[in-house]
Amino acid sequence: MPSEQAASTPQPYIDIRHISKRFGSTQALNDVSLAVHPGEVVAIIGPSGSGKSTLCRCINGLEKIDQGQIFIGGTLLPAGGAALTTLRAQVGMVFQSFNLFPHMTVLKNIVYAPMRIRHTPWPEAEQEARALLERVGLADKADAFPNELSGGQQQRAAIARSLAMTPRAILFDEPTSALDPELIKEVLDVMVELAQRGMTMVVVTHELGFAYEVADKIVFMDRGAVVEEEKPKTFFQRPRTERARSFLSTMLAHRTPVQEI
Repeated sequence: MPSEQAASTPQPYIDIRHISKRFGSTQALNDVSLAVHPGEVVAIIGPSGSGKSTLCRCINGLEKIDQGQIFIGGTLLPAGGAALTTLRAQVGMVFQSFNLFPHMTVLKNIVYAPMRIRHTPWPEAEQEARALLERVGLADKADAFPNELSGGQQQRAAIARSLAMTPRAILFDEPTSALDPELIKEVLDVMVELAQRGMTMVVVTHELGFAYEVADKIVFMDRGAVVEEEKPKTFFQRPRTERARSFLSTMLAHRTPVQEI
């Protein structure tokens, strides 16, 4: 009977087990464990310097962990080489600074990875890229260069670029933090649509309204550790720790969530 129970328990797609990471004398991550299941949206919040972005970069292999293990789809995250490139293709990442190639048009930014990594022929890659641009509301910007777009448009193009590799999960590292307030909604709308389609997402964010409405789970980090892990309603209405209560009090005093929390 125990084996039947284990078989019925859904396996996490991203499985982080007791990882730690130091930068010199700074303990960026301290014994962090986290499970992200298929189709789940996990919002990671916390003060600056709490390890949120470092955790995101470790999941994608952009930073090497000092201790612990990270499994992606049941496979241990490789240290490097072709195996890491292959696994990384399954987990897209959207950065706060867009990271588009400035010398390429939006269309070429999107087709670059599928053509180079998956050897997708140009006609197929172009067709898929144009469909993605339509999906994120940028069908008319295919031939534009990144510097001709607004910040919100650049971030939507970056999301389309990530989707071009048909990832099974996407990591968002504060995707709206570099945007003017009036441009934030257009990016969040695309992310909401992805969540509604069942994309597995890990979102490092300060947008508490988005976290409350869209996330399946809130992870609150401080000083490199996971302090609380709760359903959104529970976390926002009844945080367990004084540190979380203080953080929420400060954040909610300076911004208005999408709905009353």
